Amino acid sequence: MNILIVANFCYDFKGIVDGRFLYLAELLSNQGHKVELVTSDFSHFTKKAKGAPRQEAYKTKLTYCHEPSYAKHIGLKRLWSHYVWGINVMKYVQCLEKPDLIYCAIPSLTAAKLLGTYCMNNGIKFVIDVQDLWPEATFMLIKNRLLQLCALPMKWYVDKSYAAADYIVAVSKTYIERVMLVNKKATKQISVFLGNDAIYFETGKYFQVNKPQDEIWINYVGTLGYSCIFTEVSMKCVIDAIAILNNRNSINQIVRFIVCGDGPLRLDFESYAKEKHVNVQFCGRLPYDKMVGVMCSCEIVVNCISKGAAQSIINKVGDYALSGLPVINTQESSEYRHLIEDYQCGINCECGNAIHVADAIEKLVLDSNLRKKMGANARKLGEERFDRRKTYQRIVDLITKG
Repeated sequence: MNILIVANFCYDFKGIVDGRFLYLAELLSNQGHKVELVTSDFSHFTKKAKGAPRQEAYKTKLTYCHEPSYAKHIGLKRLWSHYVWGINVMKYVQCLEKPDLIYCAIPSLTAAKLLGTYCMNNGIKFVIDVQDLWPEATFMLIKNRLLQLCALPMKWYVDKSYAAADYIVAVSKTYIERVMLVNKKATKQISVFLGNDAIYFETGKYFQVNKPQDEIWINYVGTLGYSCIFTEVSMKCVIDAIAILNNRNSINQIVRFIVCGDGPLRLDFESYAKEKHVNVQFCGRLPYDKMVGVMCSCEIVVNCISKGAAQSIINKVGDYALSGLPVINTQESSEYRHLIEDYQCGINCECGNAIHVADAIEKLVLDSNLRKKMGANARKLGEERFDRRKTYQRIVDLITKG
C-alpha cells in the first residue's frame, strides 16, 4: 500500500522515533507498506530551520516542504507561514505518483483543505488526524481585532477539511464530535490519545533525582507563557494553593512545587512565588528523559489549564498517567475529568479555585495510602490508554483494513 502522511509539526529527525506521525509512519513501514512523511523544514518548537533528516535511520521516506519562519505562536506571520507551507505541500503532492491513501494532520489547515479536495477529485482515501481544534482553541487568545478577522476563514477551511475525510482519527472523542458536525461521509471514527511508548518513558526513570525525605514534591510540566491551554492565572492558582496550605500548618513536611518548562512568564512566576513564600524550583526546559526522571521523583502531578480552554486530552496527561502518580486536575474538559473519575487516579478541582487545589494537595499529602492507590490506577490508565505500542495499532488497522 502506498501511503502519504502529511504533518506540519514534527520534530527534527535525528535517529529517534518520536512524535505521533513518525511513530505511525515507522509502524506502517515495518509492516511492508510504502510510506512517505511530508513535513515542514521549519521547527515550530525552536523557531529555527530544521537540520537535514537522518534518512538512513528510518524506513519511512522523509520529505521537507518549505515553510517561511515566524517568531510568535500567535500572529499574522504564522498564519501566512502555514498558508505558504500548505501551497508548497500541494505542489509537491501533485508531482508524485498518486498514493492509495493520504493521512493528514489537522492543524495546520491549508494543506488539509487542499489535500481533501485533491483526494475527492482523484478517488484517493483521505484520513484526517485532528490534533487540536482551530479556530476554537485560538480565539480565546486573540485580542487584536485585525487578527480576529484574519482568523475567521479558519473555520471555513477546517470545515472543508473535516467534511472531506473518509475516516476520522482524533486525539480525543471531543474532537471527533466536532468533526462529525460537518462530516456526512466518514464511515469510521476512532479516538487514539497522543500517548507515548511506555518503554521509552521507562528509560527516563534512570534520571530520577535524590530529594530530602522531609519534602513533598508536586510536579508541573509545560510552557510558561500564554498559550491556548495555559495562562498566568492557572499557574498562580497552584502557587496560591500551596501558600494557603502553608498557612494551615496541617502538614509537617515541606511542600515544593517542581516546574519543568520555560517561557516568557518564568520571571513573573519566580517573583510571585517569592512574594507568597512558596518553595518553587524552576528546572527549565529539560530533555524528555530528564524531565521524566524529575517527574517520577515527585509524589503528585498537577494539570493546571486555562479556564475555557478548548483542548481535551493533551499530551502531558499521558506522561502524567505513565508516571504512576496521582494527578490534581483543574482542566475543565469533561472527557479528561471522566477519565480521572473512572480510573480513580486523581482529584478534579474547580478551575482557578486555589482553595479546592489546596484541599486536594492536603488530602494527598496526609494520606500516603491514597497516593499509592491513585498512583497505581494512574499507571493502569497509562498502560491501557496512553501506551503507543498498544493504542496506535488501532490507527494502523484503520488505514490498512478500513
